[in-house]
Amino acid sequence: MYKRIIVCALLTIGGWLSVCADDYKLVWEDNFDGAVLNETDHWNIEVNGNGGGNNELQYYRRENVSLGTEPVTGASCLILTARKEVYNGKTATSGRVNTLNKVYAKYGKVEARINFPYTANGLWPAFWMMGNDYSSVGWPKCGEIDIIELGQADGIARGTQDRHLVAATHWGPSWKDHPNYGKSTTHSESVQGDFHLFTLIWNAKSVSMYVDLDKNPNAEPYYVMNIDDDTNEYAPGQYFHKPNFILLNLAVGGNFPNIHNIDNVTALDNGDAKMYVDWVRIYQKGDDGEEFHCSTSGIHTGVKERAMQVYRDGDVLRVEDSNDELLLYNAAGVLVRMSETDEINVAGLPSGIYIVKCGDTVGKVVL
Repeated sequence: MYKRIIVCALLTIGGWLSVCADDYKLVWEDNFDGAVLNETDHWNIEVNGNGGGNNELQYYRRENVSLGTEPVTGASCLILTARKEVYNGKTATSGRVNTLNKVYAKYGKVEARINFPYTANGLWPAFWMMGNDYSSVGWPKCGEIDIIELGQADGIARGTQDRHLVAATHWGPSWKDHPNYGKSTTHSESVQGDFHLFTLIWNAKSVSMYVDLDKNPNAEPYYVMNIDDDTNEYAPGQYFHKPNFILLNLAVGGNFPNIHNIDNVTALDNGDAKMYVDWVRIYQKGDDGEEFHCSTSGIHTGVKERAMQVYRDGDVLRVEDSNDELLLYNAAGVLVRMSETDEINVAGLPSGIYIVKCGDTVGKVVL
């Protein structure tokens, strides 16, 4: 597993400084503009009918996950399709993807631009995260951050399904013994049927969720929870200070909408329902404690990870004690420059976060 280390980053002419800027910088994105989903570097497609532990009605299939265009805007998207059909003992099929062990981060701003289907009665779409130690410690020890969930029973009862926002966190030592904190908000407008931006701001003190910060940068969060208490095994600070991976799914029925019969899932009465994800992005500041990890075929894996000192002089980056070729990758893991000397010309490169690799040394720089 390749680890991108947060090191000496904000470069100035003739020297280097530690990153301390207020602005977030992009470290990873997937715009879903390829022919197929990037399963090599970014995503896992889930195939199972376990009901998510919530008595959900769907079977998750590969066939319900695709890339394509959203018909109104023409945006290239990840598409998760929910369908009423009997398959492997389930009465519906749908799609779910995650970045477990491929893309995961600790702290930062995590965003997705999503066109959610009308949940009506019975659909349960979500954009969320879990600790990347899930495979070893299980749930809820891994911790769970639900950035946005739609379709809850309370919204159905009030007739506000299209603007009933739910966010939550779950944690604790065991299935039978876990705290959680959820909050629902009735938004001022519908967030279904067209694109909206959903944002998690996560730092050492708290997690906060926002909708449409691109339209209203001063919007108040619809969810905030402090995570700085780590005094005992039930405190959230024990669970939310480690890298998390991303999940996107479109569930059908289950405990959240309180619908357990496919005949009551009115959202599928007129055919398939689709969740369109335009893009997913991770931003960080370069602060102490941040981590970003990405398994990328374009970057050699298994390298020894240690910091390097990088200097900038105009359009040139210089690396101290270079004894091998220099490789410069962008945040998506694409090789953009290389050199057989101890310097790389960076003229013309857009601003952003880049990865420098020199032999067994890797580092992260901000241009």
